[in-house]
Amino acid sequence: MQAENNSKEVTILVLSDSSMMTLSSVVDPLRAANRLSRLPLFHWNIVSLNGQPIRLTCGIEIKADAALSVKDQGDLLVVIAGFDQQLNAPSKTLVTLRQIAPRFKTICGVEAGTWVLARAGIITHHHVTTHWEDTEELADKYPGLDVRNERYVIDQNIWTSGGASPALDMMLHYLRITQNKSLAIDVASVFIYVESSASSDAQTISLGRLQQHEPRLAKAIGIMEANLEDTISIADIAKQIPLSIRMLELLCKKHLAVTPGAYYLRLRLQAARKLVLDSNLSILDIAVRSGFNSQSALTRAFSKRYGQSPLKLRNSSF
Repeated sequence: MQAENNSKEVTILVLSDSSMMTLSSVVDPLRAANRLSRLPLFHWNIVSLNGQPIRLTCGIEIKADAALSVKDQGDLLVVIAGFDQQLNAPSKTLVTLRQIAPRFKTICGVEAGTWVLARAGIITHHHVTTHWEDTEELADKYPGLDVRNERYVIDQNIWTSGGASPALDMMLHYLRITQNKSLAIDVASVFIYVESSASSDAQTISLGRLQQHEPRLAKAIGIMEANLEDTISIADIAKQIPLSIRMLELLCKKHLAVTPGAYYLRLRLQAARKLVLDSNLSILDIAVRSGFNSQSALTRAFSKRYGQSPLKLRNSSF
C-alpha cells in the first residue's frame, strides 16, 4: 500500500504470544507523533499471518488490519514476537518475509522478532540484540551474528530491540532521524518518559531471576552496584562472594558475555550518563561519584562508550 500525503508507511507484523506492552511501545509513539504534529506523518498496518485476530500473552486479542502479504512494501517493517516464535512463525511466513524485506527501507526485529529475521535469512552477519534471556542462545544458533546485550542495536537498515522499554527508546530515535529531535522530545513527554539510557547500555538483568539461577553472580553485581563511587578490585569482589577470580570471570562470560571488569565499568558509565543528563553536577563531581580518579579519565571512557564526551552529551540534550 502506498502512503498518502507523503506519510511513512509502516507494516507491523505481530505474532501470537507477543507482549501488549511491546506492541504499544512500537505503535503509540507513531500515534502520538501524528497527533502532536497534526499531520499524518505515519500510516501503519498491524498484520497477522492470516489476517485473523492476534492473541497476546495477556490473553487479549487484537484485530489485524490485514494478512501478511507478498505485496507489502514501505518505509518500515517491524516484526514483533514473544514466546514460541518458532511455532508462531512457520516456514511459509519466513519465505514471505524474505520476499518483502528488500522493499522496505528499514527492518526492525523486536524482542523475539530478531529470531524470526534470523530464521528468515534477513539478518546474517549483522550486529543485533534480542531479549537478554536469549542473547547467548541466539549467538550459538547463528554464529555469523554479532549478538550484543544492548538495549537496541542499529546496523545499517537493520534495527533490533531487546523488549518493550528499549523498543520505545528505539522508536523515539526513529522519530528523531525521520522527523526531528523536537518531536521526539514532545512524544516522550506525552508518556512522561525520560530517555535516561543509551542504545548501547546493557539490558537490565533481573537480579531476582539471576539470584535464583546463579546467586554467586547476582551477589557480585550487587557488590558492584553498591561500590560505584568507591570502587573495589575484581579480586576483592570475588573474595566477598567467595569465588576465585577465574570462576567469577567464567560466570560473567557465560551470563553477561563480558568480563567482570567490563561489566563493572559499564555500570559506572551508565550511572555517570544518568548524572550528566539528570543533574547539574559538574563533570568533575560526576567523575568522582562514578568512581573515576579524574575528569579526563571519565571523559575518555565515556567517549569510547557513547561516542561523545559527557559535556557534549549534556549540551546536546537541551
